Amino acid sequence: MINGIEEKQFATIEGGVCAAKGFKANGLNCGLNKDKNKNDLGLVVSDVMCNAAAVYTTNKVKGAPILVTKAHLAACGGRTRGFIANSKNANTCNIDGVEKAEAMCQLAAKALGIQPEEIVVASTGVIAQILPIEPIAEHVEELAAGLSYEGNQKAANAIMTTDTVMKEIAVEFELDGKSCRMGGMAKGSGMIHPNMATTLNFITTDAAVGSELLQKALSDVVKVTYNCLSVDGDTSTNDTVLLMANGLAGNPEVTSESEEYKIFKSALYFVMMNLTRMLAKDGEGASKLIECTCAGAPDLDTAITVARSVVRSPLVKSAMFGRDANCGRIFCAIGYAEADFDIDRMEVAMSSENGRVEVYRDGAGIEFSEEKAEEILSADEIFIHIDLHQGDAYAKAWGCDLTYDYVRINGDYRT
Repeated sequence: MINGIEEKQFATIEGGVCAAKGFKANGLNCGLNKDKNKNDLGLVVSDVMCNAAAVYTTNKVKGAPILVTKAHLAACGGRTRGFIANSKNANTCNIDGVEKAEAMCQLAAKALGIQPEEIVVASTGVIAQILPIEPIAEHVEELAAGLSYEGNQKAANAIMTTDTVMKEIAVEFELDGKSCRMGGMAKGSGMIHPNMATTLNFITTDAAVGSELLQKALSDVVKVTYNCLSVDGDTSTNDTVLLMANGLAGNPEVTSESEEYKIFKSALYFVMMNLTRMLAKDGEGASKLIECTCAGAPDLDTAITVARSVVRSPLVKSAMFGRDANCGRIFCAIGYAEADFDIDRMEVAMSSENGRVEVYRDGAGIEFSEEKAEEILSADEIFIHIDLHQGDAYAKAWGCDLTYDYVRINGDYRT
């Protein structure tokens, strides 16, 4: 159990955000991105209104799309039909940002024959550049006309920025004898750091779940997934997780913290945890995924703080890139974690598909084979294991190594 969520394995299926019944999607290039082979405008819509929940960036500077999304969800009583999203331009810190974000919703709503408040909006890309609305206006009819129950990858491509791969997953599960589906897509590669990262994340489900429980489930799962993700220490301005549930699976609506709610929450964790891992593995310039588990903690917050402290350390990230088992960097990162625990009772190990090596016990580093350690660190997924031996709580955090390419990518991000 992590944060009261049972970690289960679910059967994965194809379809991303279109795997759940009643969701259509599309994406195209409208001209924001000069690369005509790259989509830059996406739309995902449900056949019926959805209960919705959302979590946003903690940055004091928030993109105009977040302000408009919050307003539209409030106006519709926490419900929505879908969202329109663009990449290449964040529509943030612009004098006409809210006007442009509202215009995107109005254009999409007109093309769909619904009210503007029934659509929410997200943007990602360069900050403080005016968003040209003309390319969007010229292509939104085509975007809506091309909506398809198989359009998930076109939409997933539309939200990518420096991502090198699309990030999507879908699962199947059962509630009250009814087969339900849940699918998600995410973007994010750099400017990723707790709490919430430079990520756009959209999750759809055909399960029927009440609005309050939907928000509770999302907030609880965000705490132990996206909020435990760090690529480079920068928290962005547009980060959004949107969860939509249209109820078309036909299960009785989940309105209490029942067994069905627990199953739903486990499925949500599985989807979001896997998207989190994809985001970490595709960090800008990254060659390795780093997953740190802190077990034996006195409470969940301590476990999260310690695990995050390790994956966010530039020195740990650099050592993983160089396959250098300089474990003092891990110990140091654990030691400056802002939590209360006894360092002398801790054990630390590193592992990968190539084996495992113990590196710390009883308040001191222990001898290990440098050759074996280098072999372990040569894998593309590295696991750091910490056991504080001071309780039953545990948490995971995800990050990536820090490579030369990170500076190259961000040194000319706009040009």
